[in-house]
Amino acid sequence: MRHYAIGDIHGHLDKLQGVHALIEADRAVTGDHAAPVVHLGDFADRGPDVNGVLEYMIAGQTEGRPWINILGNHDRMMWHFLQEEEQSDPLRDDLHWLMLNINIGGRKSLASYGVDVSDDRPVAEIHAEGRAKVPAAHLDFITSLKEYHWADDLYFCHAGVRPNVALDAQVQDDLVWIRKDFHDHHDSFGPLIIHGHTHLDEITHYGNRLNIDTGAAYGGPISVVVIEGRDVWELTENGRRPVTPA
Repeated sequence: MRHYAIGDIHGHLDKLQGVHALIEADRAVTGDHAAPVVHLGDFADRGPDVNGVLEYMIAGQTEGRPWINILGNHDRMMWHFLQEEEQSDPLRDDLHWLMLNINIGGRKSLASYGVDVSDDRPVAEIHAEGRAKVPAAHLDFITSLKEYHWADDLYFCHAGVRPNVALDAQVQDDLVWIRKDFHDHHDSFGPLIIHGHTHLDEITHYGNRLNIDTGAAYGGPISVVVIEGRDVWELTENGRRPVTPA
């Protein structure tokens, strides 16, 4: 079965539309217009148009596009901040969504909705204006995001999985936040794990996992791959480029 997968988006609508155009070009070659497209999360934060990205994603769902949308840690942080009573991320209460000294990206997300996120403005005021201006449909979209998608020999998630824990017993904290323990595991997970979360200069295939986050949050591109069985190709303006284990 063929799958397309798109790495971390981070509020870059133009780049997101660009990789969808690459998918449509590949579909025209294969004739397959039903293969699912898995978005690996982090729709929110750091980029200029989170509002536009979420509108685009909701419109695609409404139109019945074959999209599977995965929860990222930045999406989870956005949802928790915008509840009636502001909340920290359940795992990372050391990180405030509006932090000034670390580029979490919450201020850019809210600015895309027209919220005044001035550095000297009280957080309570920003929170109140954010709740007034971010549509409920956008928070409902985040609520609807899947923790993972498992299809035969492929397992898609945002950050990775906890080694030596069954794939159907993974917890959300790991699926959206894990790094070191996952990255340091070199044995097979069974299915190939397709993930983002930790940005690299290029798509990298480790044999047991495939990282397709190429740093859109930091000026890099959004990357897209097509997977058939366990064979992987990056989609480019010049067609498919094979991605093989390093």
